[in-house]
Amino acid sequence: MKIRINHLETIMNSLLRIGLLAAFTIAPFWVQAQDDEKEPAKKEPVVAAKQYTDEIKALAQTPSVKKALAMFPEREAWTRQNLITLTEIPAPPFAEEVRGRAYADMLRKVGADSVWTDEAGNVLAKRRGKSGNKTVVLEAHLDTVFPAETDVKIKQRGDTLYAPGVGDDTRGLAMVLTILDVMEKTGVETDADVLFIGTVGEEGLGDLRGVKKLFNTPGLKIDSYIAIDGLGSTSITHRGLGSHRYLVTFKGPGGHSSGSFGLVNPHGALGRAIYYFTQDADKFTKQGVRTTYNVGIVGGGTSVNAIPFESNMQVDMRSESPEQLAGIDKLFQAAIQRALREENAMKRLGPDLTVDIEMVGDRPSGSIDQNNPLVQRAIAATGHVGAQPALRVGSTNSNIPFSKGVPAITMGAGGKGGGAHALNEWWLDDKSYLAMQRTLLVLLAEAGVR
Repeated sequence: MKIRINHLETIMNSLLRIGLLAAFTIAPFWVQAQDDEKEPAKKEPVVAAKQYTDEIKALAQTPSVKKALAMFPEREAWTRQNLITLTEIPAPPFAEEVRGRAYADMLRKVGADSVWTDEAGNVLAKRRGKSGNKTVVLEAHLDTVFPAETDVKIKQRGDTLYAPGVGDDTRGLAMVLTILDVMEKTGVETDADVLFIGTVGEEGLGDLRGVKKLFNTPGLKIDSYIAIDGLGSTSITHRGLGSHRYLVTFKGPGGHSSGSFGLVNPHGALGRAIYYFTQDADKFTKQGVRTTYNVGIVGGGTSVNAIPFESNMQVDMRSESPEQLAGIDKLFQAAIQRALREENAMKRLGPDLTVDIEMVGDRPSGSIDQNNPLVQRAIAATGHVGAQPALRVGSTNSNIPFSKGVPAITMGAGGKGGGAHALNEWWLDDKSYLAMQRTLLVLLAEAGVR
């Protein structure tokens, strides 16, 4: 047995052409699966403590901030054009460079103090604060789930924009850019440094590699993290849904179905492993914090009359509880070893099967308390713009700061949309300026206004 942890760029490219294209043919089910990643909002209204409501109200009345808030509706046409420009630049997983260069140029043009691209491909723009004693991040991700050959040309029907990636998360990139632009145009000054960032590797097997790089960069201390992902003006993700993802490959000698009968069969081991895992996982997930599991892709074999030399599967496990995630992972590992032993015990000739277990995704769980100042400010700012705050759990770039004890939230980029991760993805401007207004208020409350 061999266990490895790898980002699997090569495998990702092939899976994009197989698994992802299959997902396009069942888009409604895929979209539902994405939506189910986040819990429904709590039924009871979410209200911030009075001190934070008062703080946001006072901040919104500061002359420079008041001017900035009023400018967002005026800048929507410009934001929309940037959205179109960026959407039409392909940004497949592990190949975000072209979009990254374009985004860096946009950040420079609106007046960031310095712009650079790190070793992972993240694009960072720094706006210096008066003291610089604190660093606040405002971030959206550059990558989409679509392979390079996907047609990402915007198609407009009425007021609605259609294109793969137009909402997730290109709208977030456009929004981050507009917030920097408006701060520059209105002269809003902060006490803390603010980093405006386009990250790589948020989607799928990218495994949050961009934000992982940020938090492993020597000399870069991040004090607050605000991610923009998803749409609308209500969601506040303050709990991280962790996940473990594996590629498991059973390997044997292979041979003729009759002439080599008695050799170990990788498919037999794979079938046993799936059976044992799902039986144990079903019992395990009926108790405790919500935990999910899925065998998403299986493959291998060459012919009906050939004993396969390889059989593989991809498995996804999720929970916001680190303990639950570790528990179901343990069951998974045990099921694989049991299946391996039993299949090898059945052989009549030839060598044993082997198994390669490759961890292709590791998103840590974590959260910040609802009473944390960052969450309270987000609740207060959402209410201030006339929206109803909705606290959620999700799998986003905020998972990494959650796991490191850094205050973080993920908020929507405004407007309405649908078809995320599907070819028919769409976005509609429905008071999307509200999302920018509330995000600016949260950012400034964290960074301090001078």
